[in-house]
Amino acid sequence: MKDETFTELLASANEALDHAQGKRNLRTTTLPLPPQPLNGRAVKRVRAALHASQAVFARYLNVSTKLVQAWEANRRRPDGPALVLLHIAARQPQVIESVRQDAASDRSRHLRRRRERPQAVAG
Repeated sequence: MKDETFTELLASANEALDHAQGKRNLRTTTLPLPPQPLNGRAVKRVRAALHASQAVFARYLNVSTKLVQAWEANRRRPDGPALVLLHIAARQPQVIESVRQDAASDRSRHLRRRRERPQAVAG
């Protein structure tokens, strides 16, 4: 083992010993708990609160309609970012609606700009 590596390991071991003996405080970070899992009935309630069909709800969350159907039938459980989005939608449906409205206005602005651009002339 290289002297440099051994010196680093020894220093780390001494720091750990100091901490164990209460001679040193180490910074600790408490991670937030993951969101509670949702069953099919809960997913359906969130969707109903938004007055959305499964297809529309899937578009809101940027997932497939088949995935929403699987969640609601308890064949799959939402996880990862989708689970976080579902919790946000359950607590603050207006956030999802706001994002949807922003997307719609961005799309109409984009389409307007495309119509206003002069057409290229083939030469």
